[in-house]
Amino acid sequence: MATAANTLSALLQRTSIDDHEEVLKACNASLKNSKGDLELQHVKFVALVKLDRYNDALRVLEEGGDRLKQRVPTERAYALYKIGDFEEAKIAAKRISEERGARHVEAQASYRSEDFANAAALYRNLAGSQTANESEENDLRINSGATDAQLEWTRRGDLVQKKKLGREDLEAFETAYNAACGSIARGELGQGEMLLKRARDLCNALDDLTDQEKIAELLPISVQQLYVVSKLGKIEEAETLASGIALEEITDLSTRQIAKNNKLALSSPSSNPYLSHRLFHSTEKPPKTDNLFRLQAERMQQNGLALDLLASKSNGVIKATGNILSNSIPTLSPHINNISVLNAAAHAQSQLAKLGLKQILPLLEKRPKDVGLVMTIVQLYVLTNNHGSAITVLDSLLKRLSESQTPSDQDVLYAPGLVALQVSLYTSQGRKSQIKTTLAKAASYWRHKSKPPTTLLQAAGLSLLNSSDPEHQSIARDVFSTLHTQDPGSKSATAGYVASHALTSSEMVSSEADTLTSVARLTVGIDVTALEEAGVPSLPSTSTTAASRKRALDDKPKPAKKRVRKSRLPKEYDPSKTPDPERWLPLKDRSTYRPKGRKGRQKAAEKTQGGMSGEKGAEAKAGGGEGVIKAAEKKPGGGQAKGKKKGKK
Repeated sequence: MATAANTLSALLQRTSIDDHEEVLKACNASLKNSKGDLELQHVKFVALVKLDRYNDALRVLEEGGDRLKQRVPTERAYALYKIGDFEEAKIAAKRISEERGARHVEAQASYRSEDFANAAALYRNLAGSQTANESEENDLRINSGATDAQLEWTRRGDLVQKKKLGREDLEAFETAYNAACGSIARGELGQGEMLLKRARDLCNALDDLTDQEKIAELLPISVQQLYVVSKLGKIEEAETLASGIALEEITDLSTRQIAKNNKLALSSPSSNPYLSHRLFHSTEKPPKTDNLFRLQAERMQQNGLALDLLASKSNGVIKATGNILSNSIPTLSPHINNISVLNAAAHAQSQLAKLGLKQILPLLEKRPKDVGLVMTIVQLYVLTNNHGSAITVLDSLLKRLSESQTPSDQDVLYAPGLVALQVSLYTSQGRKSQIKTTLAKAASYWRHKSKPPTTLLQAAGLSLLNSSDPEHQSIARDVFSTLHTQDPGSKSATAGYVASHALTSSEMVSSEADTLTSVARLTVGIDVTALEEAGVPSLPSTSTTAASRKRALDDKPKPAKKRVRKSRLPKEYDPSKTPDPERWLPLKDRSTYRPKGRKGRQKAAEKTQGGMSGEKGAEAKAGGGEGVIKAAEKKPGGGQAKGKKKGKK
């Protein structure tokens, strides 16, 4: 063994081999005679790493055992990172102490395994050391910016130490791109758009990149620009960008998948859903080393399920989402709750209002603590203007959560989003006392937590300050004391702290009161008299709003009469005269009809509605009635017989 190793060492010293394939061949030839030679295995491992054959390199380490692994601990961690085993690479690199290369591998493995907090801490320590050279400082600046952007996307922005742009962020296209991603994650889309344009310009201005390399760097920037301008509503610009993105030129499969998703999202609602479904699922699955981050993968899964619904694959959506929801309720995870909404939409066949509620309400019996399902039902009730039922459904969920002994259920119960929804629904019904009670319970729960939601505590404190209940005022004092302690520089927290303690212990807050802007300065330029004369506006109550809506409906102008053509009007038509309302009746049925002759008048009188016949008239006259025509008495051989004879003659 020693002879073979010495022979290889002498061979390598006498020759200059730049081709790692030749080194590998020489090692393999020597290892045939001495399979367990540690030196040869070490050289072979290094050659395989240089050739990017990381799986083969790790197999050599396994064959060499612990002795060989102890020789190349950092290289082994790097090889694990390159094959996509990020967790194992992070653990392996962490075991190596006081080696700068190992810290870089650990930081990169932490980044890809989405342990962004650890990655950020490692990069800060590396940047703060004195041994970093100029090239390493640039790499650290780029990697730190990417890590900070991921912290913002995962709602860990409190760990980001640098939020404002620096001059160094605008000097390289990589740093400008990472700064843009951080701005987009914070919702600062305008600044993100500006930084992406800066990154594009810097990349185009580079002389040390070939045209092909520039295209490879510019495509991810274009994909991100497409997302930003779409969110900003610049549809024409987005369509121009989308037409310039050639998917086949994107080498990273994960980036290609995101680009295809963004282009499909830009398509019009009238586009063929079946074609969109096929295009979305035609993308090749990226390898393990190029997987999407969890946030991206969740969005892609939700978009895929939405396309399934558009393609009438409701049963498939129900099955897929049911498997995810089986052990994930209740939760505050946006992804799980969005999956629940898609599950409800699949059961309702994407129908809204009462038709959708009819299909979704039975699901509450199976999943009574499903936050996403309850939110969907509440939304549908609100769309039908049935706020009372929406409050009932939400209160039933909150009651079940309050009765639970699981700590995670309590976090869901007092989640800021659910509390805000409660307050909004109570406000629509004018339930002021319930609003204060809800905010008081939420504030009492969160003020003892290590990281309470600041916005919720501020809203609760402001509402409870106006309460006449001493307990509510005490909670308000505790809330603003907590907020002031956490952030003494916050003007709103200081003002609330002063206002809550002003009546009970004004001397304790006198120094804080002096730091606030004086009333005289705040009211400069305000005409108090004009404001008093204008009056104080107040929101109308629900009943008043309903009445005003009804009056507004009644006061709507009536539709104009249709214009009649002159050819259809009578010849003697006079528009100034009112037409006879009985003009459609027959002549003999009109009130103005007067028959001619005695027989005609008598016949008309008998046919008049409500009139009496001759016999009944005679009876009425005999009974002493007035105003009844007399009936002629019949005399034998009298004038009536003569008349008849005369008529015959």
